[in-house]
Amino acid sequence: MKIMSVDYGDKRTGVAFCDITETLASPYTVINESYMPKLVKKLVEIAEKENAEKIVIGLPRNMDGSYGYRCDECKSLGDALSNAMSLPVDYQDERLTTVISHGILSSNNVSSKKRKETVDAVSAVMILQSYIDSNK
Repeated sequence: MKIMSVDYGDKRTGVAFCDITETLASPYTVINESYMPKLVKKLVEIAEKENAEKIVIGLPRNMDGSYGYRCDECKSLGDALSNAMSLPVDYQDERLTTVISHGILSSNNVSSKKRKETVDAVSAVMILQSYIDSNK
């Protein structure tokens, strides 16, 4: 199944996809959009273009596992995507993915400017790979 992953942020949203065998997640793009209706439209266009069969949204839980304000925002995005298309939407814990993604990019000598442009797509990869691995 081809799964699309979303790392939803206030300013930038990372998108990743896995292969149809659900083995490997890869970065796709970063969307620079803060207005949710426009973001939903762009995500729907990507999902349709790439023939996604499921959407996984990162859920930024607090370190103690509790839900906070950002979790509500992510669930609102999931509801909006569910209303806009007929794909199933699931959620995956994304604690520390952005911090780890910055570390990965830094250790690969990616400049800080380029890191800022790509970190959300790398985080989406980590969310999706974690989802794939936990559902095998």
